[in-house]
Amino acid sequence: MEVRSDSSQARSDKLPPPSAAAPKPRVQVWFVTVCSTILIWTCLVQLFAAGELWHTRIFFAGQVSRFSAPVEPVPLPPPLPPPRNYTSNGVLLVSCNGGLNQMRSAICDMVTVARLLNLTLVVPELDKTSFWADPSGFEDIFDVRHFIDSLRDEVRIFRRLPKRYSSKYGYQMFEMPPVSWSDENYYLKQVLPLFSKHKVVHFNRTDTRLANNGLSLPLQRLRCRVNFQGLKFTPQLEALGSKLVRILQQRGPFVALHLRYEMDMLAFSGCTHGCSEEEAEELKKMRYTYPWWREKEINSEERRAQGLCPLTPEEVALVLKALGFDQNTQIYIAAGEIYGSEHRLSVLRKAFPRIVKKEMLLESGELQQFQNHSSQMAALDFMVSVASNTFIPTYDGNMAKVVEGHRRYLGFKKTILLDRKRLVELLDLHNNKTLTWDQFAVAVKEAHERRTGAPTHRRVISDKPKEEDYFYANPQECLCEGTNCHDLYGHRNSSLTRLK
Repeated sequence: MEVRSDSSQARSDKLPPPSAAAPKPRVQVWFVTVCSTILIWTCLVQLFAAGELWHTRIFFAGQVSRFSAPVEPVPLPPPLPPPRNYTSNGVLLVSCNGGLNQMRSAICDMVTVARLLNLTLVVPELDKTSFWADPSGFEDIFDVRHFIDSLRDEVRIFRRLPKRYSSKYGYQMFEMPPVSWSDENYYLKQVLPLFSKHKVVHFNRTDTRLANNGLSLPLQRLRCRVNFQGLKFTPQLEALGSKLVRILQQRGPFVALHLRYEMDMLAFSGCTHGCSEEEAEELKKMRYTYPWWREKEINSEERRAQGLCPLTPEEVALVLKALGFDQNTQIYIAAGEIYGSEHRLSVLRKAFPRIVKKEMLLESGELQQFQNHSSQMAALDFMVSVASNTFIPTYDGNMAKVVEGHRRYLGFKKTILLDRKRLVELLDLHNNKTLTWDQFAVAVKEAHERRTGAPTHRRVISDKPKEEDYFYANPQECLCEGTNCHDLYGHRNSSLTRLK
C-alpha cells in the first residue's frame, strides 16, 4: 500500500498544478480566433478584388454588390504587323528643319521616300538650332517605340545610326538637301544611285521635299498612315493634352483660335500693321539677325493687302463677331506668346470674355516640364485644336494646314479658313465708315460660306507647287475609297482641280 501510494504521489508530482494548466487553452483559443479573423478578412478582400476585376455578381445580405455593374473591358492593343522582308539599299539619315508641324510633315515624307527606295530609315533628328532653339529630340515628343513598330511592315527603322557609320569611327557621310517638291522619278533616278556609292546618305533639309501630287496612291496613303497612325505623342503629352480637352469640353463647346500673332511670324512675314514704330523696328532687327530669313526689306501694307499677313487680335475680334460668334463663346488661344502680350489681347478679350489659354487651365507644375520646349507646347495646342468644335487659324502656316488635314480625316470637322485678302478689304471699308456693321457682317459671312473644311479636291498648279493646295491640309486620297469618293466629292469634282 505504501508503494502504491508512493507511485501515485510520484505521478502526482509530475503533473502541473491546476492553477498553471488553465491559461494554455485560453491562449490557444485566442490564437485560433485571431488567425481565423485574419483569414476571413483576407478572403473577403480577395473576393471583393476579384469582383472588381471580373465584374462578377457578389451577393451579400441578399443584395447585389456594387462591383457587379457592367464595365467595358479594356481592349487589348492591336497585334503588331509582321515586319516587311526586303533587302535594304542603304541607310537614310534625315535632319528635320522648322517647327513641330513642318517637321511632322517631313517625317511622313521621309518614311515614304525610304519605302519607295527600299532603304533603312534612322529615327529622324529634330531641329535644335532654329529660332525656337528647342532641345527636344524625337523621343521627347513622339512615341518612338510605337513609330518603329507600327510601320515595320513598310520600312525598317533604326532607333539610331549604327556605330560603324559614325563620324567617330572615321566614316565620311554623304550629305545633301533633296530638291523641293520632287516626284518619284527624281528619287528613283537621282537619289537611289547615290546609295550604291555611299551606304549612308544624310538629308540635311527635309521641308517640302516631296510633291503634293503625282505620286502613286500607295505612297500617298503611306504618308497618311504615318501622319494619322504612326506619329503618336508621348504618353506624358497625350495625358496632358487629353486633360486640357476634357476641361474645355466640361465647360461647353469651344473654338480653337490659332492666333499666329507671334514675334517670329511678324518678323518673318514683315507684317507690322497695328504695331508702333518701336515695335516695327524691333521686328525688322530680328529679321536681319537670322540669315535664313532671306527677304529683309518688306513692305508691310503691300503684304497685308495681298492677304499674306496674320490678322491682328483687333481684326480677329471684328471677324469673329461678324461670323456670328457671341460673347459667350469659349475660345482657346492655340499659340505661343502673343506679341505685345496682354495689352494686344485687350480688345479681343473684351469682345469674348471666355478666352482661355493652357496656362490658365493647368497648374504651373503640370506645364513646368514642357516650358522652354516650344515643340512640346505646340503639341498640346495641336491636340486641343484637333479636338475643338471649330478651328479658326488666322494665318495659313504649317500648324494650320496640318490641323486642317487631321480634322478632315476625322470626318470633316468644322474649320473656318479665313480669306485674309478679302477680309482686309472689308475691314478697311468698315473702319473708314464705307460699310456699316450689318453690311460688313453680311459680306464676311458670304465670303466664308464655302470655307468650312467641307470635302473638296486639292487645287493643283503644275508649275507652281508652292501656290497649290498642300497635301497635308487635304489628303483626299485617304478620306474615301471607291464609290464613296463619288458620293463625297460629287460628279463635278471627280478628278483633281487643275489650274494651268
